[in-house]
Amino acid sequence: MGADHTRPAPSTPPRVRRLLVMTVVPLIVVTVIATLVLWPGATPKIDQGEQVPRHHGTVTRVVTEPCPPAPQTPDGPPGVADGPCGTVTVAVEQGPDAGREVQTPVPSGPGAPTVAVGDEVVLVALADPSDPSASSYHIAEHQRGMPLLWLVALFAAAIVAFGRLRGLAALAGLGASFAILLTFVVPGISAGGAPLPIAVTGAALIMFVVLYLTHGITAQTSVAVLGTLGSLVLTGVLGTLATAATHLTGYGSEEATTLSMYQRDVDLHGLLLAGIIIGSLGVLDDVTVTQAATVTELAHANPGLSRLQLYRAATRVGRAHIASTVNTIVLAYAGASLPLLLLLTADSRPVSQILTSEFLAQEIVRSAVATLGLVAAVPLTTGLAALVVTAGRGPADTGTAGPPPTPRPAPDRAEALEALSAPRHGEPSTPAPARWPDPEGSTDTAW
Repeated sequence: MGADHTRPAPSTPPRVRRLLVMTVVPLIVVTVIATLVLWPGATPKIDQGEQVPRHHGTVTRVVTEPCPPAPQTPDGPPGVADGPCGTVTVAVEQGPDAGREVQTPVPSGPGAPTVAVGDEVVLVALADPSDPSASSYHIAEHQRGMPLLWLVALFAAAIVAFGRLRGLAALAGLGASFAILLTFVVPGISAGGAPLPIAVTGAALIMFVVLYLTHGITAQTSVAVLGTLGSLVLTGVLGTLATAATHLTGYGSEEATTLSMYQRDVDLHGLLLAGIIIGSLGVLDDVTVTQAATVTELAHANPGLSRLQLYRAATRVGRAHIASTVNTIVLAYAGASLPLLLLLTADSRPVSQILTSEFLAQEIVRSAVATLGLVAAVPLTTGLAALVVTAGRGPADTGTAGPPPTPRPAPDRAEALEALSAPRHGEPSTPAPARWPDPEGSTDTAW
């Protein structure tokens, strides 16, 4: 067998590390300053009137019965009331009637919960309009606290069991993302701040915290950070141009329209751009970290690859990743907007009018802009990673022009094979077996 000429992949030179620090640290400082400048003040609360008391209880008995006939209407004969009908006995666990059993009507109507004995439910006490001193209980919904708690615990346990310390860091990064969103981004926009600067600043802050916390303070992580930040800026520019070209107003959903009724200071057009940027961040992190790690692993597996070879090989991986990620983005937006899509399919308007409506055009712009940002992230991050991992190599190693390498002398193994192939005394001369040339100047085993 041939001699082992594998060389360890060179570490990042100090000059490149200093350059990365000089690039990333100012960006972090600018992000922190922008966060302090845009930090929200007092967030206005939506006045929803007097809150209806809600208490927990457990269903102990369910009795169903035929529904009484509905009263006659001017449009037709009397019919049967919508079911189901009957009574539900609930053991109250909170409030003034804690420890007692009360009777409530069986929940009915669109979206009403279906209850059975043993279900934990939420009760609301409604006052009788004819007698304000009297009240009756009604079942509002199921208690979901414990199932959600078990699901979150299973999620965290699976992440830590598979990722170990890296998984624990990922959970910490997830908590940091929620903290930034709930303490900075959402309150800032709710207080009337410009959604686009707040979203860009919040996304950059999440990126710095999550990537360095999850993947460590390394040159590879810094490359992913720079690639993500550059793609985020491009996504913001493309989103601004696309929403302006399509004349989107931000009133493309029922939630946005309802929000405009309660908080008139919120810029819904900017809120749409903020949603595009924040929605793209998670997928961008995935792509940039993958590309930076791919280039690094290729360089470790074969230190002889030139800069151009590393870029081409990692780009092929990026193409496959983008091909699947594009479908992920579209399906994610389609799943979140499935009721809207069903409503649009029942529309009697022509397809061209449906596709260009505010509701659907908004989702098309979201998907297209996010995808363009992802496509740009692959060559940007791959090129930066290839530059970093090949820094410090000679001209021949980076794929640039330079003097040819000096061939190494053949190892002793080749001389031994030549001696074995020479004819012995008294034996006819036979040609030596062909040998494959070794890249380092030696010969490999006989073929």
